[in-house]
Amino acid sequence: MFKVCTGKIHFQGDKQSAVGVKYRFYVESPAGWRGEFTPQKHRRFIDGEGYIIELEDGRRGTCYIRKMVNRVMPTVPPVYSYYFRGVGRLTKPGK
Repeated sequence: MFKVCTGKIHFQGDKQSAVGVKYRFYVESPAGWRGEFTPQKHRRFIDGEGYIIELEDGRRGTCYIRKMVNRVMPTVPPVYSYYFRGVGRLTKPGK
């Protein structure tokens, strides 16, 4: 089973805005990494666009996302899960 962690998704070029997410890693290697996340607040993400994911331990990396499924919840607007993938190393800011 994959551990659920808390992090953030930052929008490219928007230093002020970030969305809290709950994420799971499926693969993490020097060649690339991938997993899935569910935002904690509704925010529109565009499939195939680049975002910056910030992990629970402070590491960051650029990732590309794709909408997966609508989680059935009695909320408006609906909450979606997203698949993310990135290449290269995840790094801490300032390194």
